[in-house]
Amino acid sequence: MCQRPAPMIAPSILSADFANLADEIAKVGPSDVDPGVDWVHVDVMDNHFVPNLTLGLPVVESLLKATDIPLDCHLMITDPGRWAPAYAEAGAYNVSFHAEATDDPISVARDIRAAGGKAGLGIKPGTALAPYLDILSEFDTLLIMSVEPGFGGQKFMPEVLDKVRELRTKIDAEQLKLIVEIDGGIATDTIEQAAVAGVDCFVAGSAVYGGDDPAARVASLRALATAAR
Repeated sequence: MCQRPAPMIAPSILSADFANLADEIAKVGPSDVDPGVDWVHVDVMDNHFVPNLTLGLPVVESLLKATDIPLDCHLMITDPGRWAPAYAEAGAYNVSFHAEATDDPISVARDIRAAGGKAGLGIKPGTALAPYLDILSEFDTLLIMSVEPGFGGQKFMPEVLDKVRELRTKIDAEQLKLIVEIDGGIATDTIEQAAVAGVDCFVAGSAVYGGDDPAARVASLRALATAAR
């Protein structure tokens, strides 16, 4: 069995103050209560693939100049083959696109890797995992959505954990180097069950940025995930 990483926390800046993103990211860096988050999750939405419009490549380029924390760019967009490699070229650490947005996920993943990034595949709650189990080696991250993509603050959908368990079994059996990431409704009352199911990286938005002390909230989430693991 491959050595799994310690539980990773990736705050979603979708729930942060968009007028002060650099400062908001700094709040989840190294502190007295936490060593700092592993990734910062950046939700890119185009108002086509999902019914919301957020930020794009120019903002990501600016954030890359403002922080050393790796950026985890989650592209909820149509035509990822055209747009995704540019995020990797800009310096994003991990670039995830949606399986539902392309007929050729392998090609998109290879282009992201060729551009210098890690490649991630996103799966909506209603999308079956089975068609992608044989191409997992093409990816560095598999992002399981535990809400319908498009908006923050939604209720966690525990039924998606069946996919996490299936994925975890496959990874362990074949010793794949793949990070299992989950996004949607992750908070103190849901992170433990996700950790037990086999998640490695936890995206949390309002659970981190919904209070006065984001660093303390990150520390609490990390402790819960670690204990559950």
